[in-house]
Amino acid sequence: MVHSEHLTDRELSWLSFNQRVLEMAEDSEIPLLERVRFLSIFASNLDEFFMVRVATLKTKIDAEIKIRNSAGFTPTELMSELSRQVRELVDRQASCLHKSILPALSEQGITLVTWEELDDVERAYTSTLFNERIFPVLTPLAVDPSHPFPYISGLSLNLAVIVKNAVTGEEFFARVKVPPVLPRFVETNRNGINRFIPLEDLIGAHLSSLFPGMVIEDHYTFRVTRNQDLELDEDESEDLLSSLEQELLRRRFGPPVRLEIESGINPELLQRLASELGIDPEGIISLERPLDLTGLTRIANLNFPDLKYPPFRSHTAVGLESVDPETPDSFFAAVRQGEIFLHHPYDSFTNSVVQFLENAAQDPTVLAIKQT
Repeated sequence: MVHSEHLTDRELSWLSFNQRVLEMAEDSEIPLLERVRFLSIFASNLDEFFMVRVATLKTKIDAEIKIRNSAGFTPTELMSELSRQVRELVDRQASCLHKSILPALSEQGITLVTWEELDDVERAYTSTLFNERIFPVLTPLAVDPSHPFPYISGLSLNLAVIVKNAVTGEEFFARVKVPPVLPRFVETNRNGINRFIPLEDLIGAHLSSLFPGMVIEDHYTFRVTRNQDLELDEDESEDLLSSLEQELLRRRFGPPVRLEIESGINPELLQRLASELGIDPEGIISLERPLDLTGLTRIANLNFPDLKYPPFRSHTAVGLESVDPETPDSFFAAVRQGEIFLHHPYDSFTNSVVQFLENAAQDPTVLAIKQT
C-alpha cells in the first residue's frame, strides 16, 4: 500500500505547475513582452482552476464529505491549503506586475496609467472615446427595494458603485459591468508613446454620466468566478445533445466560488457583495488594481519584436527537400524512397502534411482521402 506521505494531491500539484508559469513571468532573462504573456496565462489558468477544480471541491464540502483522499486530505483541509497557496501566488503575481514588469515596460515606452495620471489632451481624447464608443454599451443597475441584486456573470469585470441621492441623502448600491466586447486597455493617443488606461478606470472617471443627478460616493472593481464544472453522464443521457444544452445553461448560472475584489474596498460594501453572492471568506481574494490580468494579452501583442522571442521557423523534414509543390507526383516519389519521420512543430506542417493532402487531391489516381 502506498502511504499518503509519498503522494501529492492533484490540486496542489496543479498549483505547483501554475507556479512554474508565474516563475516564467518573474524571470528577468525572458523577453519582457513574453513575461507579460506568461502573467496573463497564469491568471487565465487560475480562472479555470477555480471554475472546475475548486468548484468540484466545494461541492464535496457542501455535501459534507469527510473522506481523506490518497494524499491524506479531507475536502475541508484541502480547501484551506489551496486557499493559503493561492493567496501566496496572487501576492507574487501582484509583486511581479507592479515591482518588476510595469517599471520595465515603462523603460521601453509602454505605460499603464490611471485617470489621475492623464494630461488634459489625453483626458479630452479618452472622454470623447467614452462618450462615443463606451457609454452606449454600458448598463448601470441600481439596487433598491424594487430592484433586486443583479446577476453577476462569471469572469465579468464589474464596478461596485455607491451613489447618493443629492436631495434625500439616501445611498444606493449600483453595479456597472465592464463590457467584454471593448479593449481591456485603452490607448490614450499620445503620439510616439504607448500609454494605456484600464477600461474600468476610464468608466470609473465618468460615472457621473451614468448616474445624472446623483453623487458618486465611491466605487471599486470586483470580479466573480462561478462553478463551470461539466456534470454530464454520457451513458445515462438518452438525448446527449439536449443534456449538453441543459448543462451548458446550468453552467452560466453556477454558484460563485471566488470573489476578487480591489484592495482597500469599503468593508461594508465587501460584506454586502459576499452576502449577496454567497461567498465564504476563503473564496474572497483581495488584489491590487488592475484586476483580471488575462487582459494583459493586449499588451503582450504589441509590435515590439525586440521584446519578444524571435519568431520560430520550422524546416522541411529530411526526405522532403526535393518535393516540388507544382508537381503532384514528386511528394509520392519522395515517400516511395523510404519512411519519413516528422517531428512537429520543428518539421514544417505545411511542407509535409498539408503538401501531402494537396498533392493527393490533385492526383487523378487517388480515389479517396480519409482522416481521423
